[in-house]
Amino acid sequence: MLEKTTRINFLFDFYQELLTPKQQNYMEMYYLEDLSLGEISESFEVSRQAVYDNIKRTEAMLEDYESKLKLYEKFEKRKELLELIKVQFTNQNDEELFKLIESLKELD
Repeated sequence: MLEKTTRINFLFDFYQELLTPKQQNYMEMYYLEDLSLGEISESFEVSRQAVYDNIKRTEAMLEDYESKLKLYEKFEKRKELLELIKVQFTNQNDEELFKLIESLKELD
């Protein structure tokens, strides 16, 4: 469950601008603020089922965006490659290169 939550949070970070304000609100409340379906449904005066359906539909949309655009996959690969470069050049003790690698990591 934690892996799914982490993945959805990353996908939401990458693709939230493609969602409607209502979808953004539901996802923020459910995944970032850790509110229950009942708490969200009370805030919007809708049924728990409506909130659940909207969240599930939005999760599917985020996964669809990722399958097409692959922003999260590329982010993970960049992170992995930067770590490999860091390990390789840390052994050579090149401080300037190490700083550049750290700067690249901060871009994501």
